[in-house]
Amino acid sequence: MKKAAILLIIGCGLLLPSCSPSLSIPPKTHPKVCEWQDLFAADLSNAIHPAGVWTFEDGILTASEDKAIWTQKDYDNFVVDLEFKTADGTNSGVIVYCSNIDNWIPNSVEVQIADDYAKQWAESPKTWQCGAIFGHLPASKSMVKKPGQWNRMTVTCQDKMIYVMINGELTTEMDMNLWTSAKTNPDGSEIPSWLSTPFAELPTHGRIGLQGKHAGAPIYFRNLKIKEID
Repeated sequence: MKKAAILLIIGCGLLLPSCSPSLSIPPKTHPKVCEWQDLFAADLSNAIHPAGVWTFEDGILTASEDKAIWTQKDYDNFVVDLEFKTADGTNSGVIVYCSNIDNWIPNSVEVQIADDYAKQWAESPKTWQCGAIFGHLPASKSMVKKPGQWNRMTVTCQDKMIYVMINGELTTEMDMNLWTSAKTNPDGSEIPSWLSTPFAELPTHGRIGLQGKHAGAPIYFRNLKIKEID
């Protein structure tokens, strides 16, 4: 019994590091999330969502309409880690720092999810493609896989700094303080007119959301995890 107990303790000791938090900012790799909280409960009891639109089945979250789902809780500094799968033509997003869920587009930051292989998004501005901060900052490269394959995304939000990692690559790094205009990005490119709040003025506190079935194409999520940070 003593030998078995010792082996059990050693075994647990070997397993624990694989589940312990391994966070660095900026992120260097996707985090170990097995001890993190679920962003949404399986029954969506901790979510704000329109009835009959979002479903969570066999661990996969998806929507039948272009309506967002939101956390009930407001978050400040945090890391969200999730997997997503696109379909042909998918256009969706992970929404952070939302201060008004009834008018979320000008009152939040959207990390874009898109099927970059689809003609309509491949030919769109880079700030409309996967991994971009929508309308504001393009990803350094497209890391999204072809439709039907699962991707991993980690979004780190610490005050005015936002980092996006997709499939092991840090693709996007934004300092919101630099976005002092609601019309023009720091590089001189135009901001879509419906994004009317300068990011430098946007509160770094709010709901986290997911965009639904936008542009007629579905989006699928699974393994949605969150960890609050200092």
